Amino acid sequence: MRATTPEMLNLITLHLGAGCSATAIRQGRSVDTSMGFTPLEGLMMGTRSGDLDPAIFSFLAARENISPDQVERILNHESGLLGVSGVSADLREIQANVEQNQQAALAVEMFCYRVRKYIGAYMAVLGRTDAIVFGGGIGEHSDSVRERICSGLDPLGIIVNPERNRGANGREACISEEHSPVAVYVVPLDEELYIARAAARLLSEQDGPSD
Repeated sequence: MRATTPEMLNLITLHLGAGCSATAIRQGRSVDTSMGFTPLEGLMMGTRSGDLDPAIFSFLAARENISPDQVERILNHESGLLGVSGVSADLREIQANVEQNQQAALAVEMFCYRVRKYIGAYMAVLGRTDAIVFGGGIGEHSDSVRERICSGLDPLGIIVNPERNRGANGREACISEEHSPVAVYVVPLDEELYIARAAARLLSEQDGPSD
């Protein structure tokens, strides 16, 4: 990467798990994220639909004769990987069924396609992208999903090394080729530790001297 400090970096981070989000980071600051007013917006998730036409709310309510609350429940708890595959919200179980289940195969393809779209959009937003970072349960542990997401993105400067990618499950690693203009990393997350540190920092500020 050309940049070497957080204040200089342009990154796209991909948190892929039961919940999913993408973030565009310019010079160490978030400038866009896939989640909106609620976590329902953005990437396809375990049970959430992700981006869709807002008119679907009134359409489903009228067609199925259900309330807006019921529509919201469907989109939050019965859609996404679970809704498309009809198998599970767990991508591991879905992948185990792709050979004999077309809906399972479609769910995996849709999941990866949505992530690719956000990568392209955020590269346009940033103008220059130094690195893409995969995290979360799926992002950290599924080399096949990472490979599928990055497949065909060579013209955008994203060139993944297959061997590095296969060996990166569950550990921090660079999975891109040495000559890749955009570096690609897998970075395991410790959300509990981050929350604990943030809480400790907040308590420390509250316990500080007052005027």
